[in-house]
Amino acid sequence: MKLVLLALFSLFLFSSETSCPAADFINSEVKKNTVTELEKKFGSGNLEKIKLGVEQAAFFWNSTDGSEKDFTEFCLEHFIPDTPTRQTLFKRFEKNFEAVMGNFLKVSRTLREPFDLEIGDKMPIDELFAKFSPFDHFVDDLFNLKIAFSILLNFPQSDLNDKLTNGSKWDRNRWAEAKLTDIFPARVTADLMQKVNDAAVKSDDYINDYNLFVGHLLSGENKTLFPEDLKLISHWGLRDEIKAQYKNPDSLTKQQLIFSAMLRIIDGSIPKNVINKNDYFWNPDTNFLYEKKNEKYEEIKFSPENLTRYEHYLKSFQVQKALDELYPRAKTFIQRKFNLERQISEEEVERLLVSILSSEHAKKVGALIEKRLGRKLQPFDIWYNGFKPAQPVQEAELDKIVKNKYPSPDAFQKDIPNLLEKLGFEKDLANFIAERVVVDPARGAGHAMGALMRDDKSHLRTKVGSEGMNYKGFNVAMHELGHNSEQVISLYKIDNYFLNGVPNTAFTECFAFVFQARDMEMLGYKSYDPNFEHLTALDDFWSTYEIDGVSLVDMKVWRWMYENPNASPADLKEAVQRIAKEVWNQYFAPVFQVKDIPILAIYSHAITNPLYLADYPIGHIVCFQINSFLKGKKLGQEMEKMCSLGCITPKLWMEKAMNCELSTEPLLKAVKEALEKIRQ
Repeated sequence: MKLVLLALFSLFLFSSETSCPAADFINSEVKKNTVTELEKKFGSGNLEKIKLGVEQAAFFWNSTDGSEKDFTEFCLEHFIPDTPTRQTLFKRFEKNFEAVMGNFLKVSRTLREPFDLEIGDKMPIDELFAKFSPFDHFVDDLFNLKIAFSILLNFPQSDLNDKLTNGSKWDRNRWAEAKLTDIFPARVTADLMQKVNDAAVKSDDYINDYNLFVGHLLSGENKTLFPEDLKLISHWGLRDEIKAQYKNPDSLTKQQLIFSAMLRIIDGSIPKNVINKNDYFWNPDTNFLYEKKNEKYEEIKFSPENLTRYEHYLKSFQVQKALDELYPRAKTFIQRKFNLERQISEEEVERLLVSILSSEHAKKVGALIEKRLGRKLQPFDIWYNGFKPAQPVQEAELDKIVKNKYPSPDAFQKDIPNLLEKLGFEKDLANFIAERVVVDPARGAGHAMGALMRDDKSHLRTKVGSEGMNYKGFNVAMHELGHNSEQVISLYKIDNYFLNGVPNTAFTECFAFVFQARDMEMLGYKSYDPNFEHLTALDDFWSTYEIDGVSLVDMKVWRWMYENPNASPADLKEAVQRIAKEVWNQYFAPVFQVKDIPILAIYSHAITNPLYLADYPIGHIVCFQINSFLKGKKLGQEMEKMCSLGCITPKLWMEKAMNCELSTEPLLKAVKEALEKIRQ
């Protein structure tokens, strides 16, 4: 599932700063003289703040900003000692930034509607508007107008190590100051930022239109197995169809057929003619394409997609790498993604992933799955979902129930207060959230887009067909409602604007998982399985195991691209498949007893959301800890407390929210207990 959580804000905040600031334009002598002048004016009691502020501002000042004398005069005019006036200045920034960023996001969201929403056919002009982002000039303008210099002169910047070491001793104002200065990890111009935005729009468009009409897939005997009009987006829809088939007695052949199609997507051998088209029939096993004439299949020649997927992949790397030299504290996109945005080091994230991947429980859970399936594991069984308590009704019946209940996006929107109350939110809070959420019909798989100012609303996007929402759409809608609820609370219930949000997107994914897991309950069905908790632990472990592997591939591919910056799309395709196979062979082959499977490279996030995937396993891990913590407590009440903590570091958030560390141990312990209880 695709999550767009304030995507445009993240774009300018963490990934798009450009333009080389002549860091030595203000030399040490000028800085020393400036400090001396400021000390004379404001006294030695402010000396440490003066030194830090001058150093921070001087790093970004260049000849276009004025002379050395201009720099000193600016500092003398704009430095504010530690008095109530300084807090007044901060409040001014808080008010103005919310107004600017909030309205910029509203504009960007509106311009992207033809891409994100099912509101009719796209027009050529829509792509041009989607490429326009009011954020492109935002940070650049802040420097040109010297607003950024005022911030850097008066408020300290902090790297991840500083936050981890000292953050627990900071008050909320100090944290808010750190978040304000986080906006300026480098100096920005709009040209490369536009290139980042252009690449993002093109990759989004590519993936949003990457659908397969699986009713036109042919099995080994050239037979169709799926409804003719069934259209599934890659990878989400294809993966979810594999999951859905486990409950059917004839599932294996269908799952194998989709799996073969996935492999063709990864290696680029898929015919162009079958991507988002249903004019032909395709056998992914043989990779033969057919035209149906007079009830007979006639083989035709075709052009494979080949490198398109990897051209988009490589473009994301190229536009991000072009920015590297401009970050004094984060020299690569990898460091920016982990240290600045995720607020967890790359090494710590990999340690968490490997602790699950290398767990002795993987083989035991795999053996249990084999026993339950009555066959040997297949590679696509990484998506096995049979540990979920059996649904009391078939999905076809659920489709009828949901379509009747939610014939339109508006019907779901009107039911949000009721859904939230069922989830344990007090009526006032449920209504408060519902009034600030707008439901839209998604063009793609669905996502949530929060607001950036308190006069705006969060947007929930999910699939709503002409006959209404089906069960899958409802399941997605519950996931996105978790995002939206977090977004509303962490914006409206926060004590300082710059602290709005959660530590990183893994945490909002966590709340989305919490909501999504309760979808059947929202439809009036409850599980009375006495092994519910044990089955849930096994399901959580297997889901985390799978996405850990996918995330590790993503991380290793980015490391490879940095080691091979001049690689071609063909080189990248070979590397992605090799890395996916290596991760498979190390962590999955011992369980599945088959080697050299590249399926971990299928996820579309790698194309549209660079280095995003690791947020999912972190979300699973945090989610398990939160669910354990919530036992016997009201979800709404606890969620309000948690989301009001804001975007402090994950480490500190976990300590304050639940008095624990981010750890896989609770999940691993629960899996061990489950394996002792569940025998079949």
